[in-house]
Amino acid sequence: MPLRNLLGERLDRPDSVDAARGVDGKILFNDAVEAIFDAALAPASWPTALQKIADCFGDVGSVLLYGRDDGGFGYIESVALTGATTEFFNELYRGPDLRAIRAVERGAFLKHDAFTDRHVVTAEEIETHPYYVALAKMRLKYFANAPICPDWRIVAGVVIQRSVDRPPYSDDELQTLTFLGRHVEKAFRLGMRLLDAEMAQAGLGEALTRLKMGVFVIDSSCRISFQNEEGARLLGDGLSVAGDRLTFHSAAAQRQLDIAVNRRGPADDGDFGAKALMIGRVRSEQPLTIYVLPITTKSSAHGDFLTHARAIVLVNDPDNSEPPDPSLVRDLLGLTLGEARLASLVGSGIRLRDAANRLGITEMTARTVLKRVFDKTNISRQPELATLLAKLMRC
Repeated sequence: MPLRNLLGERLDRPDSVDAARGVDGKILFNDAVEAIFDAALAPASWPTALQKIADCFGDVGSVLLYGRDDGGFGYIESVALTGATTEFFNELYRGPDLRAIRAVERGAFLKHDAFTDRHVVTAEEIETHPYYVALAKMRLKYFANAPICPDWRIVAGVVIQRSVDRPPYSDDELQTLTFLGRHVEKAFRLGMRLLDAEMAQAGLGEALTRLKMGVFVIDSSCRISFQNEEGARLLGDGLSVAGDRLTFHSAAAQRQLDIAVNRRGPADDGDFGAKALMIGRVRSEQPLTIYVLPITTKSSAHGDFLTHARAIVLVNDPDNSEPPDPSLVRDLLGLTLGEARLASLVGSGIRLRDAANRLGITEMTARTVLKRVFDKTNISRQPELATLLAKLMRC
């Protein structure tokens, strides 16, 4: 079968590739990040980007799983895993997804920035459960999952898959996957919108014009070659145009933008550039949230539209009625993404029971997670969390 043949070829690669250390690992890491941001603009290239993520670990492949608006899930497989999910569940194993169920039951999505088999199943299950027996028939075994969350209303994650003859994932490897997951998270903010069927039929310029968030395409001098209507609306309140150049009113944010568009490699410092920028405003107490997506000079997937571009700047104008962005809450409070999802809801005044329902977890689980949030932030009550978030979200 073609899948198994391709897996066999990939399994012959040396096991010395380590994304967490060494020159080769750094090159692979940078290649993966560049491919991730290319995929944000050209969703059809996600399978290639996912393969490069797996290559960082010398692994078979990876899958991007994401929630859909209809309550179901979609997935994108890397090149080497094309058709693997269908083959596994339709031909080799017809039971429930053991790892997904246990990840929910044990709160792995909430507790960890990245997790693996040992966090969700027992050692005995890894050796004897029909799920793992079926995986072994495909010469696969361990997995690692980095939850990503461009929107608190959906669930998404990057899952990499390891061959049967390789050891479990180490803590260093999970840390590397966490860094990669942050970049996927930022890229998927744009990518998930471009995956929409209607948007996919439009050209890139038209699709960016339609987005309900500010979009600026800039060159290495921050000169604007494209801006959409929403971006133009936001000018003068935290950001402006001076001499055709995009300028942030925050000096610190401007320095970050200048660095981001002039770096040789976007991933040289692990998670550098993966965090959002917050810019204070005059017209609102809530700051603008800025995401800078670098455009690689090697990419030719986007045609003339991005010929001289070095970055796409996404500008989000938060809705005062919406809970704060969980990724911002995570970065500001030092939480996991799962903890931040709950903190965002509860801190905006939503009852714990209702927050648990929105996240698809039990109220008991939500209480346990909230206690960890309190411990990490040195507070003890929900009103204190609301006050803390309100203070942090104003700059």
